[in-house]
Amino acid sequence: MAAMESAIAEALQAIRLNEASADEHSLLADLYGRRIGLGGFMAGARFGPKVSAENKRAMELDANDPRVLASLGRQYLMAPKMFGGDLDKAIVNLQKSTERDPQADETFVWLAIAERKKGDTDAANKAVDQALRLNPRSVFAQNTKAER
Repeated sequence: MAAMESAIAEALQAIRLNEASADEHSLLADLYGRRIGLGGFMAGARFGPKVSAENKRAMELDANDPRVLASLGRQYLMAPKMFGGDLDKAIVNLQKSTERDPQADETFVWLAIAERKKGDTDAANKAVDQALRLNPRSVFAQNTKAER
């Protein structure tokens, strides 16, 4: 938990140094999202709005940045439906991200997870296979593929 809090503090400092960095805002959104995973429902109530706010700011700064689109896709994927979660929006944003950065193996894994959650096994397999072509050593992709 201390490492996560330190990472959040560092991202906040980076934003103070360069508020106009879309990447820094999307990084902070991702960190807040991961913080929710460490703290359960109460953390969701505290950090969920922060995820949305940081991704919104990142989109205002650069709506075509692949990291921004990937972060927004993860937000839609991981949020409960009642808090804005939307598989279709997750898939659209993750696909846009992979189109803009076709070398982003991790984003292909997230796309596979979203496609699998939606029930499209073929699309999920295609995405995770692409991730493994890009980075055969990716433990994230290997584990995701094993979960078929």
